[in-house]
Amino acid sequence: MQPKNISNIRFCACEDSKYIKSKRMLFNENGKERSWDIIEAHDSVAALLYHTQKNAFVVVKQFRPAVFLKEKNRDIGHLKTEIGYTFELCAGITDKDKPLNVIMQEEILEECGYNVPLQNLIKITEFYSSVGFAGSKQTLFFAALDETYRQNLGGGVDDENIETIFIPKEEAYNFILDSSYPKTSGIMFAFLWYFRNYP
Repeated sequence: MQPKNISNIRFCACEDSKYIKSKRMLFNENGKERSWDIIEAHDSVAALLYHTQKNAFVVVKQFRPAVFLKEKNRDIGHLKTEIGYTFELCAGITDKDKPLNVIMQEEILEECGYNVPLQNLIKITEFYSSVGFAGSKQTLFFAALDETYRQNLGGGVDDENIETIFIPKEEAYNFILDSSYPKTSGIMFAFLWYFRNYP
């Protein structure tokens, strides 16, 4: 399926991004001169959200141009969503001078519409992603929530277009193994963490 509400797609050089910077690192390894191309990018936070009343995980779905670029010439007839759309944990970059749990709290409110108390945000772990070219660190949180925390419908800010999706707990394991749902590695790890700690 072609992406909905996406049109006039074109590409140009990325020369003045406020999100990433490209550079080449030169170094010696075991006496041999090497070089490596790197993208400097912000670190990020993400949260596994569990809705206790719905007995479901709260995730987001949004259009990702990089995924669209990878998939646009492939056979994507098996996908259960439009090309370029992915299922992800609620997340955001850490480009503000604030504690990570506060940034996470703000992202949950912006993307999903829930105002989760800081004491409900439990840090799970942190890890590096895209280590071959970016090496960004992501801090992963967990929070249980319900409709009493609902403040708005979410959807993101500015020009973001984020859809909130509920994945029933009983369907979650099959969901992460089903390749017809394009998803991030973070959502897979987080679901497995939950099932190990809350069997």
